[in-house]
Amino acid sequence: MLLCFAAARDAVYMLPPDKLARAIHLSHARTLAHFGGTAWTALILWMLVRMRLGEFIRNWAARFSKRAWVQGLLSAPIWLLILTALDLPASLFMEHVYRAYGISVESWGLWLSDFAKSSVLTLIVGTLAFSALYALMRWSKRRWWLWFWILAIPCEAVAVFVVPIMIDPLFDHFSPLMKSDPALVDQLERVAARGHLNISPDRMFVMDASRKVTAPNAYVTGFGASKRIVVWDTTIQEVPADEILAIYGHEQGHYVLHHIYLGMLFSFAVMLVFFWIAYRMLLWMVHRFGAGWHITSPEDWASLGLILLLVTVLGFLAEPVGNAFSRWEEHSADVYGQEVIHGLVADPQAVCARSFQRLGELWLDSPDPNPLLVFWSYNHPSVSDRVRFAAGYDPWAPGQHPKYVAR
Repeated sequence: MLLCFAAARDAVYMLPPDKLARAIHLSHARTLAHFGGTAWTALILWMLVRMRLGEFIRNWAARFSKRAWVQGLLSAPIWLLILTALDLPASLFMEHVYRAYGISVESWGLWLSDFAKSSVLTLIVGTLAFSALYALMRWSKRRWWLWFWILAIPCEAVAVFVVPIMIDPLFDHFSPLMKSDPALVDQLERVAARGHLNISPDRMFVMDASRKVTAPNAYVTGFGASKRIVVWDTTIQEVPADEILAIYGHEQGHYVLHHIYLGMLFSFAVMLVFFWIAYRMLLWMVHRFGAGWHITSPEDWASLGLILLLVTVLGFLAEPVGNAFSRWEEHSADVYGQEVIHGLVADPQAVCARSFQRLGELWLDSPDPNPLLVFWSYNHPSVSDRVRFAAGYDPWAPGQHPKYVAR
């Protein structure tokens, strides 16, 4: 059901009755999995802390070594496995729902393989992170949160750099777009030239998403020598060429508007506040309840369950802040993407509106999401807002001026 946006500047994102019903059900399922899953994880962690599981794990680790760092290497993986197990029901539930609605098509074997890889990475990175955290807590009891933040900055930068070249290939296959679709690369290079962006074709990749999902997507990732634009093969299969240009223009906007760097700076600022609040709350809770929970001090490995509880709750409360920033970046990229394809497609407004309509249909996005849900958990503007904006945005009209791309 793709509407004729070229003739309707007041376009509205709509779905046929059968897809509308599925979109509403899917929205409810996502809400249940996200909010219910977070509440479930926090509740069980709270119960485990009160049951003094932290003391039990610490004492068990102490039987192997009196060295704190060895105890950490034994304690942290256990807590991380518990956290993974707590997240598993919601993940399985959503995979079942996506299968039922035809969005996911991957085999359970492939799903479990990806889950296992992700869990191993979480164990390795998490154990190293908590080992560093507790070492800093023992070294600087009052400033450990600041030192951990300073350490986290280069670690996050390295992670953003290496993920496209070392982590992503563990889960998906990437190949040069030039090899599979040189004609599309030529068209994308025209968009790049229109935006005065010098991006080499060897930075354009296609991902074999079709073995896992039926819906299209594209994204930018990395920075410096690792930055790249990735187009899913489902996008090439399902989306007309002019709409692919619109999608690419949006992703190019993330490049040109330096969104990856801005996102990193924003993340650093949020982490600083997050770590300080976690530090203050951890101190208070250990002082107030530590004796009953047999947690002697914040740097006691018995406190790790409490730290995971604080991270879960504070991370949930911080979601609106991070998602508001993400929606701002995504809207800016929408504006840029619509401007940069001007002169390359017949009607940028209609093309962009159609592309959002298509994405919404294939991903079964609700046309009328609850505003509170958008505020709390949407990292993109709603599809309805994106369609409405695209259909009405015409900076080339008399008296108007493009925001990012010169006429």
